[in-house]
Amino acid sequence: MGRVRSWVVRAGAGFWRAAVVVAVCMPVPAVWAGAVGLAVWCGAEHPWSWIGPAVIVCAGTLALAQSVCRAVRVLVARWTGTAIPGGYREAGPVMQLSTGYWWNGFSYERSRRDAVMDQRMRLWWSDPATWRDLRFAVIAPFTAGLAAALPPAALAVAALGLTGVGPAGSGTVGRLVGAAATAVAVGCSPYAWRALHRVAVRFLGPSAAMVLAERVDELTSQRADATVAQAAEIRRIERDLHDGAQARLVALGLSLATAEALMDRDPEQARTLMREARAGAAASLTELRELIRGISPPVLSERGLVDAVRALALDVPLDVAVRAAGPLRLDPPIESAVYFGVAELLTNAVKHAGANRAHVSLVRDETGIVVEVEDDGRGGADARPGGGLAGLRRRLAVFDGTLTVTSPHGGPTRVRMAVPCE
Repeated sequence: MGRVRSWVVRAGAGFWRAAVVVAVCMPVPAVWAGAVGLAVWCGAEHPWSWIGPAVIVCAGTLALAQSVCRAVRVLVARWTGTAIPGGYREAGPVMQLSTGYWWNGFSYERSRRDAVMDQRMRLWWSDPATWRDLRFAVIAPFTAGLAAALPPAALAVAALGLTGVGPAGSGTVGRLVGAAATAVAVGCSPYAWRALHRVAVRFLGPSAAMVLAERVDELTSQRADATVAQAAEIRRIERDLHDGAQARLVALGLSLATAEALMDRDPEQARTLMREARAGAAASLTELRELIRGISPPVLSERGLVDAVRALALDVPLDVAVRAAGPLRLDPPIESAVYFGVAELLTNAVKHAGANRAHVSLVRDETGIVVEVEDDGRGGADARPGGGLAGLRRRLAVFDGTLTVTSPHGGPTRVRMAVPCE
């Protein structure tokens, strides 16, 4: 009894999904059928009578293709968990120049509206995803659409046969036809809609050329981000050296020169200056060590990532628990990126979240290093453009890493960093 009930539930859900697939895939053929019907109704005495239906076919297919493909992606992701990326090209910024014209990445226009419209048309026409959507809109009705139409069609035949309206009549033959059609409808309902998944994965995903072009754009953006970050880091180091250690060393040199001049005339004053110079030298040494630690912590290169994170946890004004399966040795650039990522997350927990405790987990699996940082702060963190989390995401993207932030208002905040490594 339980198996029968389970099968009935599956059949009902499958029939509903098949009906949804038909409704999504068949609008384009419906437009074609309407255009053909219009051409037949108008008559074919003159060759120009087919121009209107041809325009309807082309315009209807172009207008519906992208909407159909977006709906199919949503259905496949919801029913099977398979995410099919769109791969559409993103529009660049539209900027007004000093001449008053607007530049949209392709041409100069007199107004922002004209620039945006021209950009959209050029992107739509030159985007390979547009032609992929058109291809899928033509293929889907004759593959997934026909397969999904089988249960509704069988159910309609069953209704006609059982009621005696169909060509089989109302006798025994009609009842047999109705029963057979009902069995076909119930039997194929759980499977008819699944053709959509196969067709969508085969024809709707981005092609190898599109994936390669997207990867090239991503690497170009990452290279630009890395160049900007490197230049900013060099300016920061230069500023810290100029305003800190260099100024102290200059003052130290002046103090030593003054002490040398006073050595014979005022030994006591000279000794005072020597003590001040020694204190200044110690302060300069401490500042240089702090600067070196900010560039590359010695404990990171000497003891590894886990011990470096534990040492960092001791310096943070939080109750930080660090959990790791064992010592982890990674490539130095990856270790540095992960270390400074943890440092930034703990700093955010102190400055912005008002947290009291934090937990850091470092795990190495078969794909790479996974680091999770959780705090008990107020939450509400997001990777807004120009923020610290967005910068951290860009730094991890250089190594094909990902950053996932879960931070509801009221906390807790959980941040997961995953970086693939051999």
